[in-house]
Amino acid sequence: MCALYFMVCFVPSFQQFPRLCATREALLAKECCPRWEGDGSACGARSGRGFCQDVQVEDQPHGPQYPFSGLDDREKWPLVFYNRTCQCAGNFMGFSCGDCRFGYFGVNCNERRESLRRNVFHLTRAERIRLVSYLNLAKQTLSRDYVVATGTYREMENGSNPMFADASVYDIFVWMHYYVSRSALLGGPGNVWTNVDFAHWAPAFLPWHRVYLLHWEHEIRKLTGDMGFSIPYWDWRDAQGCDVCTDELMGGRNPQDPNLLSPGSVFSSWKVLCSRAQEYDNRGVLCDAKEEGPLRRNPGNHNHDLVEQLPTSAEVEFTLSLTNYDTGPVDRSANMSFRNTLEGFGDPRTGLGNSSRRGMHAALHVFMNGSMTSVQGSANDPIFLLHHAFVDSIYEQWLRRHRPSPSQFPDSNAPIGHNGGYHMVPFLPLHRNREYFISSKDLGYEYSYLLDANQRLSESIHPYLEELQGVWPFLLLSALLGGVVAVAIAAAILTGTRRYKKLPWLHVRKWKHLFALPERQPLIWSSDKEETGHPNYQTVM
Repeated sequence: MCALYFMVCFVPSFQQFPRLCATREALLAKECCPRWEGDGSACGARSGRGFCQDVQVEDQPHGPQYPFSGLDDREKWPLVFYNRTCQCAGNFMGFSCGDCRFGYFGVNCNERRESLRRNVFHLTRAERIRLVSYLNLAKQTLSRDYVVATGTYREMENGSNPMFADASVYDIFVWMHYYVSRSALLGGPGNVWTNVDFAHWAPAFLPWHRVYLLHWEHEIRKLTGDMGFSIPYWDWRDAQGCDVCTDELMGGRNPQDPNLLSPGSVFSSWKVLCSRAQEYDNRGVLCDAKEEGPLRRNPGNHNHDLVEQLPTSAEVEFTLSLTNYDTGPVDRSANMSFRNTLEGFGDPRTGLGNSSRRGMHAALHVFMNGSMTSVQGSANDPIFLLHHAFVDSIYEQWLRRHRPSPSQFPDSNAPIGHNGGYHMVPFLPLHRNREYFISSKDLGYEYSYLLDANQRLSESIHPYLEELQGVWPFLLLSALLGGVVAVAIAAAILTGTRRYKKLPWLHVRKWKHLFALPERQPLIWSSDKEETGHPNYQTVM
Protein backbone atom coordinates (compact mmCIF):
# COMPACT_ATOMS: atom_id res chain seq x y z
CA MET A 1 0.00 0.00 0.00
CA CYS A 2 2.82 2.41 0.82
CA ALA A 3 4.50 1.70 -2.50
CA LEU A 4 1.23 2.33 -4.33
CA TYR A 5 0.74 5.60 -2.46
CA PHE A 6 4.25 6.67 -3.44
CA MET A 7 3.52 5.99 -7.10
CA VAL A 8 0.25 7.88 -7.02
CA CYS A 9 1.77 10.90 -5.36
CA PHE A 10 5.10 11.29 -7.10
CA VAL A 11 4.96 9.82 -10.59
CA PRO A 12 4.81 12.64 -13.17
CA SER A 13 1.65 12.82 -15.23
CA PHE A 14 0.85 13.77 -18.79
CA GLN A 15 -2.41 15.62 -18.52
CA GLN A 16 -3.71 19.16 -18.33
CA PHE A 17 -3.25 20.94 -15.98
CA PRO A 18 -0.07 19.83 -14.21
CA ARG A 19 -0.38 20.95 -10.60
CA LEU A 20 3.06 22.54 -10.82
CA CYS A 21 1.83 24.70 -13.70
CA ALA A 22 -1.51 25.68 -12.10
CA THR A 23 0.01 28.30 -9.82
CA ARG A 24 -0.29 32.07 -10.00
CA GLU A 25 3.42 32.34 -10.78
CA ALA A 26 3.32 29.88 -13.66
CA LEU A 27 0.18 31.42 -15.17
CA LEU A 28 1.52 34.96 -14.98
CA ALA A 29 4.83 33.85 -16.50
CA LYS A 30 2.85 31.77 -19.04
CA GLU A 31 5.41 29.01 -18.63
CA CYS A 32 4.94 25.31 -17.92
CA CYS A 33 8.45 23.86 -17.63
CA PRO A 34 8.56 21.85 -14.38
CA ARG A 35 11.79 20.43 -13.02
CA TRP A 36 12.46 16.76 -13.71
CA GLU A 37 13.05 14.95 -10.41
CA GLY A 38 15.90 12.96 -11.90
CA ASP A 39 18.32 15.88 -12.09
CA GLY A 40 16.41 18.85 -10.68
CA SER A 41 16.56 20.84 -13.91
CA ALA A 42 13.65 22.23 -15.90
CA CYS A 43 12.49 19.60 -18.42
CA GLY A 44 15.49 17.43 -17.49
CA ALA A 45 17.76 19.70 -19.52
CA ARG A 46 20.92 18.65 -17.65
CA SER A 47 20.32 15.06 -18.73
CA GLY A 48 19.42 16.00 -22.28
CA ARG A 49 15.82 14.89 -21.89
CA GLY A 50 14.31 18.18 -23.06
CA PHE A 51 14.35 21.95 -22.94
CA CYS A 52 11.99 24.79 -22.05
CA GLN A 53 11.13 26.41 -25.38
CA ASP A 54 8.64 28.76 -27.00
CA VAL A 55 5.49 27.05 -28.27
CA GLN A 56 5.15 27.13 -32.04
CA VAL A 57 1.52 27.02 -33.21
CA GLU A 58 0.34 26.50 -36.77
CA ASP A 59 -0.98 29.55 -38.58
CA GLN A 60 -3.21 27.88 -41.17
CA PRO A 61 -6.81 29.15 -41.48
CA HIS A 62 -9.63 27.04 -40.09
CA GLY A 63 -13.08 26.49 -41.56
CA PRO A 64 -16.16 28.72 -41.28
CA GLN A 65 -17.90 26.62 -38.62
CA TYR A 66 -16.36 28.83 -35.88
CA PRO A 67 -16.49 32.50 -36.93
CA PHE A 68 -14.72 34.01 -33.91
CA SER A 69 -11.18 34.77 -32.85
CA GLY A 70 -9.65 35.45 -29.45
CA LEU A 71 -12.73 34.44 -27.43
CA ASP A 72 -12.05 30.82 -26.47
CA ASP A 73 -9.18 29.54 -24.32
CA ARG A 74 -8.70 26.58 -26.66
CA GLU A 75 -7.84 28.71 -29.69
CA LYS A 76 -4.18 28.28 -30.71
CA TRP A 77 -3.70 25.84 -27.87
CA PRO A 78 -2.01 26.29 -25.41
CA LEU A 79 -1.00 29.94 -25.92
CA VAL A 80 -3.77 31.42 -23.78
CA PHE A 81 -2.27 29.68 -20.73
CA TYR A 82 1.35 28.99 -21.67
CA ASN A 83 3.67 30.15 -24.41
CA ARG A 84 6.65 28.14 -23.15
CA THR A 85 6.55 24.41 -22.40
CA CYS A 86 8.91 21.45 -22.25
CA GLN A 87 9.95 20.19 -25.68
CA CYS A 88 11.28 16.68 -25.15
CA ALA A 89 14.10 15.01 -27.09
CA GLY A 90 14.44 11.48 -28.42
CA ASN A 91 12.14 8.95 -26.78
CA PHE A 92 11.36 11.17 -23.79
CA MET A 93 7.91 12.60 -23.15
CA GLY A 94 5.80 14.16 -20.40
CA PHE A 95 5.15 17.69 -19.18
CA SER A 96 8.61 17.59 -17.53
CA CYS A 97 10.14 15.12 -20.05
CA GLY A 98 10.22 12.63 -17.17
CA ASP A 99 8.56 9.82 -19.04
CA CYS A 100 8.84 7.82 -22.24
CA ARG A 101 7.16 8.11 -25.60
CA PHE A 102 4.40 5.63 -26.33
CA GLY A 103 5.86 2.18 -26.92
CA TYR A 104 9.12 2.83 -25.04
CA PHE A 105 10.05 1.79 -21.53
CA GLY A 106 13.01 1.75 -19.16
CA VAL A 107 15.02 4.32 -17.26
CA ASN A 108 16.50 5.71 -20.46
CA CYS A 109 13.39 5.06 -22.58
CA ASN A 110 15.34 2.78 -24.92
CA GLU A 111 13.37 -0.45 -24.44
CA ARG A 112 10.91 -0.96 -27.27
CA ARG A 113 7.84 -3.06 -26.40
CA GLU A 114 4.56 -3.75 -28.15
CA SER A 115 1.48 -4.20 -25.97
CA LEU A 116 -1.60 -6.13 -27.03
CA ARG A 117 -5.17 -4.86 -26.68
CA ARG A 118 -7.41 -7.90 -26.41
CA ASN A 119 -11.09 -8.73 -26.74
CA VAL A 120 -12.65 -8.18 -23.31
CA PHE A 121 -14.32 -11.61 -23.59
CA HIS A 122 -10.94 -13.27 -24.08
CA LEU A 123 -9.74 -12.11 -20.67
CA THR A 124 -9.47 -14.66 -17.90
CA ARG A 125 -11.63 -14.26 -14.84
CA ALA A 126 -8.62 -12.91 -12.93
CA GLU A 127 -7.94 -10.39 -15.72
CA ARG A 128 -11.56 -9.22 -15.73
CA ILE A 129 -11.43 -8.73 -11.96
CA ARG A 130 -8.20 -6.80 -12.36
CA LEU A 131 -9.71 -4.55 -15.05
CA VAL A 132 -12.68 -3.60 -12.88
CA SER A 133 -10.42 -3.11 -9.87
CA TYR A 134 -8.09 -0.81 -11.81
CA LEU A 135 -11.00 1.28 -13.06
CA ASN A 136 -12.40 1.63 -9.57
CA LEU A 137 -9.00 2.43 -8.11
CA ALA A 138 -8.56 5.22 -10.67
CA LYS A 139 -12.02 6.56 -9.82
CA GLN A 140 -11.36 6.57 -6.07
CA THR A 141 -7.75 7.87 -6.15
CA LEU A 142 -7.35 11.63 -5.99
CA SER A 143 -4.73 12.84 -8.41
CA ARG A 144 -1.76 14.44 -6.72
CA ASP A 145 -0.10 15.45 -10.01
CA TYR A 146 -2.67 17.51 -11.84
CA VAL A 147 -5.90 19.46 -11.52
CA VAL A 148 -8.76 20.66 -13.74
CA ALA A 149 -9.74 24.20 -14.70
CA THR A 150 -13.10 25.44 -13.38
CA GLY A 151 -12.90 28.92 -14.88
CA THR A 152 -11.82 30.61 -18.06
CA TYR A 153 -8.54 32.50 -18.29
CA ARG A 154 -10.52 35.73 -18.20
CA GLU A 155 -12.30 34.62 -15.02
CA MET A 156 -8.88 33.81 -13.58
CA GLU A 157 -8.05 37.49 -14.13
CA ASN A 158 -5.46 36.54 -16.71
CA GLY A 159 -3.76 34.14 -14.32
CA SER A 160 -3.61 36.19 -11.14
CA ASN A 161 -6.54 34.30 -9.62
CA PRO A 162 -6.12 30.57 -10.46
CA MET A 163 -9.37 28.58 -10.62
CA PHE A 164 -8.65 24.86 -10.46
CA ALA A 165 -10.12 21.85 -8.68
CA ASP A 166 -8.88 18.45 -7.58
CA ALA A 167 -10.18 15.37 -9.35
CA SER A 168 -9.56 11.63 -9.33
CA VAL A 169 -7.26 9.97 -11.85
CA TYR A 170 -10.31 8.70 -13.75
CA ASP A 171 -12.23 11.98 -13.53
CA ILE A 172 -9.35 13.97 -14.97
CA PHE A 173 -10.05 12.13 -18.22
CA VAL A 174 -13.79 12.71 -17.88
CA TRP A 175 -13.06 16.42 -17.55
CA MET A 176 -10.70 16.37 -20.54
CA HIS A 177 -13.40 14.90 -22.79
CA TYR A 178 -15.85 17.51 -21.52
CA TYR A 179 -13.42 20.39 -21.95
CA VAL A 180 -12.46 19.55 -25.52
CA SER A 181 -16.09 19.28 -26.64
CA ARG A 182 -17.77 22.04 -24.59
CA SER A 183 -19.49 25.06 -26.10
CA ALA A 184 -17.54 28.27 -26.63
CA LEU A 185 -18.39 30.82 -23.94
CA LEU A 186 -18.92 34.20 -25.60
CA GLY A 187 -19.73 36.10 -22.40
CA GLY A 188 -22.76 35.98 -20.08
CA PRO A 189 -25.58 33.49 -19.46
CA GLY A 190 -26.79 31.69 -22.56
CA ASN A 191 -24.30 33.47 -24.80
CA VAL A 192 -22.51 30.43 -26.19
CA TRP A 193 -21.50 28.97 -29.55
CA THR A 194 -22.47 25.31 -29.74
CA ASN A 195 -21.19 24.50 -33.24
CA VAL A 196 -17.64 23.90 -32.08
CA ASP A 197 -15.79 20.81 -30.91
CA PHE A 198 -12.03 20.39 -30.87
CA ALA A 199 -12.16 16.56 -30.94
CA HIS A 200 -15.38 15.59 -32.76
CA TRP A 201 -17.25 16.10 -36.03
CA ALA A 202 -14.06 16.61 -38.06
CA PRO A 203 -10.69 15.00 -39.01
CA ALA A 204 -9.08 15.04 -35.55
CA PHE A 205 -11.79 12.78 -34.12
CA LEU A 206 -9.75 9.59 -34.57
CA PRO A 207 -6.24 10.89 -33.75
CA TRP A 208 -7.49 12.76 -30.68
CA HIS A 209 -9.22 9.72 -29.19
CA ARG A 210 -6.18 7.59 -30.01
CA VAL A 211 -3.98 9.88 -27.90
CA TYR A 212 -6.66 10.01 -25.20
CA LEU A 213 -6.65 6.21 -24.86
CA LEU A 214 -2.86 6.02 -24.91
CA HIS A 215 -2.57 8.52 -22.06
CA TRP A 216 -5.32 6.84 -20.06
CA GLU A 217 -3.66 3.46 -20.51
CA HIS A 218 -0.32 4.93 -19.46
CA GLU A 219 -1.78 6.53 -16.34
CA ILE A 220 -3.33 3.23 -15.22
CA ARG A 221 0.03 1.52 -15.61
CA LYS A 222 1.64 4.15 -13.42
CA LEU A 223 -1.12 4.11 -10.83
CA THR A 224 -1.05 0.32 -10.44
CA GLY A 225 2.57 -0.48 -11.29
CA ASP A 226 1.25 -2.97 -13.85
CA MET A 227 3.28 -2.07 -16.95
CA GLY A 228 1.69 -4.91 -18.89
CA PHE A 229 -1.81 -3.46 -18.66
CA SER A 230 -3.66 -2.70 -21.90
CA ILE A 231 -7.19 -1.46 -22.52
CA PRO A 232 -9.39 -4.30 -23.79
CA TYR A 233 -11.91 -3.68 -26.55
CA TRP A 234 -15.56 -4.60 -27.00
CA ASP A 235 -16.22 -5.99 -30.48
CA TRP A 236 -19.84 -4.85 -30.87
CA ARG A 237 -20.32 -5.98 -34.47
CA ASP A 238 -23.67 -7.78 -34.82
CA ALA A 239 -24.26 -7.70 -31.05
CA GLN A 240 -27.91 -8.10 -30.05
CA GLY A 241 -27.49 -6.11 -26.86
CA CYS A 242 -25.00 -4.80 -24.36
CA ASP A 243 -22.87 -7.92 -23.94
CA VAL A 244 -20.52 -6.16 -21.53
CA CYS A 245 -23.37 -4.99 -19.27
CA THR A 246 -22.88 -7.65 -16.59
CA ASP A 247 -21.87 -7.22 -12.98
CA GLU A 248 -18.66 -9.11 -13.74
CA LEU A 249 -17.73 -6.47 -16.33
CA MET A 250 -19.23 -3.01 -16.81
CA GLY A 251 -22.33 -3.41 -14.65
CA GLY A 252 -25.74 -4.97 -15.17
CA ARG A 253 -29.16 -3.34 -15.05
CA ASN A 254 -30.71 -2.36 -11.71
CA PRO A 255 -33.87 -4.47 -11.24
CA GLN A 256 -35.57 -1.61 -9.34
CA ASP A 257 -34.65 1.17 -11.78
CA PRO A 258 -33.66 0.28 -15.38
CA ASN A 259 -31.86 3.62 -15.76
CA LEU A 260 -29.34 2.74 -13.05
CA LEU A 261 -26.71 0.05 -12.64
CA SER A 262 -27.09 -3.11 -10.60
CA PRO A 263 -26.06 -2.74 -6.95
CA GLY A 264 -23.94 -5.83 -7.55
CA SER A 265 -21.56 -3.75 -9.68
CA VAL A 266 -18.91 -1.46 -8.20
CA PHE A 267 -19.85 1.09 -10.88
CA SER A 268 -23.29 1.57 -9.29
CA SER A 269 -21.64 3.74 -6.61
CA TRP A 270 -19.86 5.97 -9.14
CA LYS A 271 -20.84 9.64 -9.38
CA VAL A 272 -20.62 11.51 -12.67
CA LEU A 273 -19.33 15.01 -13.36
CA CYS A 274 -19.42 17.52 -16.23
CA SER A 275 -22.59 15.89 -17.58
CA ARG A 276 -25.01 18.87 -17.65
CA ALA A 277 -24.05 20.67 -20.83
CA GLN A 278 -27.31 22.59 -21.18
CA GLU A 279 -27.10 23.89 -17.62
CA TYR A 280 -23.55 25.17 -18.13
CA ASP A 281 -24.58 26.85 -21.40
CA ASN A 282 -27.59 28.52 -19.76
CA ARG A 283 -25.35 29.90 -17.02
CA GLY A 284 -22.45 30.64 -19.36
CA VAL A 285 -19.94 28.81 -17.15
CA LEU A 286 -17.54 25.86 -17.17
CA CYS A 287 -18.19 22.61 -15.39
CA ASP A 288 -17.09 22.95 -11.74
CA ALA A 289 -16.04 19.25 -11.51
CA LYS A 290 -18.49 18.51 -8.67
CA GLU A 291 -20.45 15.28 -8.39
CA GLU A 292 -23.75 15.30 -10.29
CA GLY A 293 -25.48 12.05 -9.40
CA PRO A 294 -25.13 8.37 -10.30
CA LEU A 295 -23.92 6.85 -13.53
CA ARG A 296 -26.91 6.24 -15.83
CA ARG A 297 -27.45 3.64 -18.51
CA ASN A 298 -30.47 1.93 -20.06
CA PRO A 299 -29.16 0.06 -23.10
CA GLY A 300 -31.64 -0.73 -25.85
CA ASN A 301 -34.42 1.56 -24.59
CA HIS A 302 -33.32 4.38 -26.88
CA ASN A 303 -34.88 6.23 -29.81
CA HIS A 304 -35.16 3.45 -32.41
CA ASP A 305 -35.94 5.96 -35.13
CA LEU A 306 -32.42 7.29 -34.64
CA VAL A 307 -30.63 3.95 -34.23
CA GLU A 308 -32.23 0.74 -35.50
CA GLN A 309 -29.61 -1.68 -34.19
CA LEU A 310 -26.00 -1.96 -33.18
CA PRO A 311 -23.57 -1.73 -36.11
CA THR A 312 -23.23 -4.84 -38.26
CA SER A 313 -20.17 -6.50 -39.77
CA ALA A 314 -21.40 -5.42 -43.22
CA GLU A 315 -21.55 -1.77 -42.12
CA VAL A 316 -18.04 -1.96 -40.68
CA GLU A 317 -16.78 -3.48 -43.93
CA PHE A 318 -18.47 -0.78 -46.03
CA THR A 319 -16.91 1.90 -43.83
CA LEU A 320 -13.48 0.32 -44.24
CA SER A 321 -13.93 0.25 -48.02
CA LEU A 322 -14.09 4.05 -48.25
CA THR A 323 -10.77 5.21 -49.68
CA ASN A 324 -10.83 8.86 -48.58
CA TYR A 325 -10.06 9.67 -44.97
CA ASP A 326 -12.16 12.84 -45.17
CA THR A 327 -13.86 14.84 -47.91
CA GLY A 328 -15.40 18.22 -48.77
CA PRO A 329 -15.91 20.52 -45.79
CA VAL A 330 -14.51 17.69 -43.56
CA ASP A 331 -17.34 18.03 -41.05
CA ARG A 332 -20.60 16.14 -40.41
CA SER A 333 -21.80 16.76 -43.95
CA ALA A 334 -18.81 15.03 -45.59
CA ASN A 335 -19.82 12.40 -48.17
CA MET A 336 -17.94 9.13 -48.73
CA SER A 337 -15.65 10.05 -45.84
CA PHE A 338 -14.19 7.20 -43.82
CA ARG A 339 -13.85 9.44 -40.74
CA ASN A 340 -17.39 10.84 -40.94
CA THR A 341 -18.93 7.41 -41.56
CA LEU A 342 -17.01 5.77 -38.72
CA GLU A 343 -17.86 8.64 -36.41
CA GLY A 344 -21.53 8.03 -37.17
CA PHE A 345 -22.78 11.03 -39.15
CA GLY A 346 -22.27 9.38 -42.53
CA ASP A 347 -24.65 6.59 -43.52
CA PRO A 348 -22.80 3.24 -43.13
CA ARG A 349 -24.65 1.86 -46.18
CA THR A 350 -24.34 4.75 -48.61
CA GLY A 351 -21.55 6.93 -47.22
CA LEU A 352 -23.68 10.09 -47.49
CA GLY A 353 -23.13 12.69 -44.76
CA ASN A 354 -25.63 14.41 -42.48
CA SER A 355 -27.48 11.13 -42.12
CA SER A 356 -30.86 11.25 -40.37
CA ARG A 357 -29.79 8.15 -38.43
CA ARG A 358 -26.75 7.58 -36.26
CA GLY A 359 -24.40 4.77 -37.24
CA MET A 360 -21.16 3.14 -36.17
CA HIS A 361 -19.47 4.99 -33.26
CA ALA A 362 -22.40 7.33 -32.53
CA ALA A 363 -24.90 4.45 -32.64
CA LEU A 364 -23.27 2.89 -29.56
CA HIS A 365 -23.56 6.14 -27.64
CA VAL A 366 -27.26 6.48 -28.47
CA PHE A 367 -27.92 2.79 -27.75
CA MET A 368 -26.55 3.11 -24.20
CA ASN A 369 -29.29 5.65 -23.45
CA GLY A 370 -27.77 7.33 -20.42
CA SER A 371 -24.50 9.03 -19.49
CA MET A 372 -22.93 7.80 -22.73
CA THR A 373 -25.48 9.71 -24.81
CA SER A 374 -24.09 13.14 -23.90
CA VAL A 375 -20.99 14.01 -25.93
CA GLN A 376 -19.49 16.04 -23.10
CA GLY A 377 -20.30 13.57 -20.31
CA SER A 378 -19.90 10.26 -22.14
CA ALA A 379 -16.50 9.40 -20.65
CA ASN A 380 -18.16 8.99 -17.23
CA ASP A 381 -19.23 5.50 -18.32
CA PRO A 382 -16.33 3.00 -18.32
CA ILE A 383 -17.88 1.37 -21.40
CA PHE A 384 -16.56 4.46 -23.19
CA LEU A 385 -13.03 3.05 -23.03
CA LEU A 386 -13.90 -0.40 -24.38
CA HIS A 387 -16.03 1.16 -27.11
CA HIS A 388 -13.39 3.63 -28.27
CA ALA A 389 -10.70 0.96 -28.21
CA PHE A 390 -12.72 -0.92 -30.84
CA VAL A 391 -13.34 2.27 -32.83
CA ASP A 392 -9.59 2.84 -32.75
CA SER A 393 -9.03 -0.71 -34.04
CA ILE A 394 -11.25 0.04 -37.05
CA TYR A 395 -9.21 3.19 -37.66
CA GLU A 396 -6.10 1.00 -37.50
CA GLN A 397 -7.55 -1.45 -40.03
CA TRP A 398 -8.25 1.41 -42.43
CA LEU A 399 -4.71 2.79 -42.08
CA ARG A 400 -3.20 -0.62 -42.85
CA ARG A 401 -5.53 -1.34 -45.74
CA HIS A 402 -5.24 1.99 -47.55
CA ARG A 403 -1.81 3.24 -46.40
CA PRO A 404 -2.82 6.88 -46.85
CA SER A 405 -0.39 9.65 -47.70
CA PRO A 406 0.08 12.18 -44.87
CA SER A 407 -1.40 14.73 -47.28
CA GLN A 408 -4.82 13.07 -46.81
CA PHE A 409 -5.01 14.78 -43.45
CA PRO A 410 -5.99 18.42 -44.15
CA ASP A 411 -3.45 21.13 -43.38
CA SER A 412 -5.99 23.96 -43.46
CA ASN A 413 -9.66 24.93 -43.59
CA ALA A 414 -10.80 22.10 -41.30
CA PRO A 415 -13.05 23.10 -38.39
CA ILE A 416 -11.05 24.83 -35.67
CA GLY A 417 -8.78 22.44 -33.81
CA HIS A 418 -8.69 19.89 -36.62
CA ASN A 419 -5.96 21.04 -39.00
CA GLY A 420 -3.05 18.62 -39.18
CA GLY A 421 -0.66 20.93 -37.36
CA TYR A 422 -3.03 21.95 -34.56
CA HIS A 423 -2.04 21.04 -31.00
CA MET A 424 -4.63 18.73 -29.44
CA VAL A 425 -6.72 20.34 -26.70
CA PRO A 426 -6.09 20.08 -23.74
CA PHE A 427 -2.97 17.89 -23.77
CA LEU A 428 0.36 18.72 -22.21
CA PRO A 429 2.79 17.56 -23.51
CA LEU A 430 1.75 18.87 -26.89
CA HIS A 431 0.60 16.58 -29.68
CA ARG A 432 -0.25 17.60 -33.23
CA ASN A 433 -3.15 15.86 -34.99
CA ARG A 434 -1.11 14.61 -37.93
CA GLU A 435 1.41 12.89 -35.65
CA TYR A 436 -1.22 10.21 -34.93
CA PHE A 437 -2.25 9.60 -38.52
CA ILE A 438 0.05 6.57 -38.32
CA SER A 439 -0.18 2.88 -37.47
CA SER A 440 -0.65 1.75 -33.88
CA LYS A 441 2.43 -0.45 -34.31
CA ASP A 442 4.50 2.73 -34.58
CA LEU A 443 3.02 3.74 -31.22
CA GLY A 444 3.76 0.44 -29.51
CA TYR A 445 0.48 -1.45 -29.50
CA GLU A 446 -1.50 -4.00 -31.51
CA TYR A 447 -5.03 -5.44 -31.53
CA SER A 448 -5.44 -9.17 -30.99
CA TYR A 449 -7.92 -9.67 -33.83
CA LEU A 450 -5.53 -8.03 -36.29
CA LEU A 451 -2.85 -10.64 -35.61
CA ASP A 452 -2.19 -13.43 -38.13
CA ALA A 453 -4.32 -16.59 -37.98
CA ASN A 454 -1.99 -18.63 -35.76
CA GLN A 455 -1.49 -15.78 -33.32
CA ARG A 456 -5.24 -15.15 -33.18
CA LEU A 457 -5.89 -18.79 -32.34
CA SER A 458 -3.29 -18.71 -29.60
CA GLU A 459 -4.77 -15.51 -28.19
CA SER A 460 -8.36 -16.80 -28.27
CA ILE A 461 -7.54 -19.92 -26.23
CA HIS A 462 -5.38 -17.94 -23.81
CA PRO A 463 -8.09 -17.59 -21.12
CA TYR A 464 -8.79 -21.33 -21.17
CA LEU A 465 -5.10 -22.14 -20.82
CA GLU A 466 -4.84 -19.64 -17.99
CA GLU A 467 -7.78 -21.22 -16.19
CA LEU A 468 -6.31 -24.69 -16.75
CA GLN A 469 -2.98 -23.49 -15.43
CA GLY A 470 -4.73 -22.43 -12.27
CA VAL A 471 -6.38 -25.81 -11.64
CA TRP A 472 -3.78 -28.25 -12.96
CA PRO A 473 -2.10 -28.76 -9.53
CA PHE A 474 -5.46 -29.88 -8.13
CA LEU A 475 -6.05 -32.17 -11.12
CA LEU A 476 -2.58 -33.69 -10.67
CA LEU A 477 -3.16 -34.17 -6.94
CA SER A 478 -6.52 -35.79 -7.63
CA ALA A 479 -4.93 -38.14 -10.16
CA LEU A 480 -2.19 -39.11 -7.70
CA LEU A 481 -4.71 -39.73 -4.91
CA GLY A 482 -6.87 -41.71 -7.30
CA GLY A 483 -3.84 -43.81 -8.27
CA VAL A 484 -2.97 -44.45 -4.63
CA VAL A 485 -6.53 -45.49 -3.84
CA ALA A 486 -6.66 -47.78 -6.89
CA VAL A 487 -3.37 -49.46 -5.90
CA ALA A 488 -4.60 -49.86 -2.33
CA ILE A 489 -7.85 -51.47 -3.50
CA ALA A 490 -6.01 -53.80 -5.86
CA ALA A 491 -3.59 -54.80 -3.11
CA ALA A 492 -6.46 -55.46 -0.73
CA ILE A 493 -8.23 -57.63 -3.28
CA LEU A 494 -5.05 -59.58 -4.02
CA THR A 495 -4.32 -60.11 -0.33
CA GLY A 496 -7.88 -61.19 0.32
CA THR A 497 -7.84 -63.64 -2.57
CA ARG A 498 -4.68 -65.28 -1.30
CA ARG A 499 -6.14 -65.67 2.18
CA TYR A 500 -9.46 -67.02 1.01
CA LYS A 501 -7.76 -69.73 -1.08
CA LYS A 502 -6.73 -71.31 2.21
CA LEU A 503 -10.39 -71.71 3.23
CA PRO A 504 -11.83 -74.67 1.30
CA TRP A 505 -15.43 -73.85 2.30
CA LEU A 506 -15.20 -70.56 0.39
CA HIS A 507 -14.19 -72.14 -2.93
CA VAL A 508 -16.61 -71.16 -5.68
CA ARG A 509 -16.93 -74.64 -7.12
CA LYS A 510 -18.50 -75.91 -3.90
CA TRP A 511 -21.29 -73.29 -4.01
CA LYS A 512 -21.71 -72.88 -7.75
CA HIS A 513 -24.44 -75.50 -8.19
CA LEU A 514 -26.66 -73.81 -5.62
CA PHE A 515 -26.95 -70.56 -7.55
CA ALA A 516 -26.50 -71.66 -11.16
CA LEU A 517 -29.26 -70.77 -13.67
CA PRO A 518 -29.64 -72.22 -17.14
CA GLU A 519 -27.86 -70.02 -19.69
CA ARG A 520 -30.25 -69.15 -22.50
CA GLN A 521 -28.36 -66.35 -24.32
CA PRO A 522 -24.79 -65.12 -24.17
CA LEU A 523 -24.32 -61.68 -22.49
CA ILE A 524 -22.92 -59.75 -25.46
CA TRP A 525 -23.35 -55.99 -26.09
CA SER A 526 -24.20 -55.17 -29.66
CA SER A 527 -23.01 -51.86 -31.13
CA ASP A 528 -26.42 -51.18 -32.63
CA LYS A 529 -27.99 -51.31 -29.18
CA GLU A 530 -25.94 -48.37 -27.74
CA GLU A 531 -27.88 -45.26 -26.62
CA THR A 532 -27.06 -41.76 -28.08
CA GLY A 533 -28.27 -38.85 -27.00
CA HIS A 534 -26.92 18.23 -25.31
CA PRO A 535 -24.82 18.32 -28.02
CA ASN A 536 -25.36 14.71 -27.81
CA TYR A 537 -25.36 11.77 -30.13
CA GLN A 538 -29.13 12.02 -30.52
CA THR A 539 -29.15 15.48 -32.10
CA VAL A 540 -27.60 17.19 -35.07
CA MET A 541 -25.99 20.51 -34.26
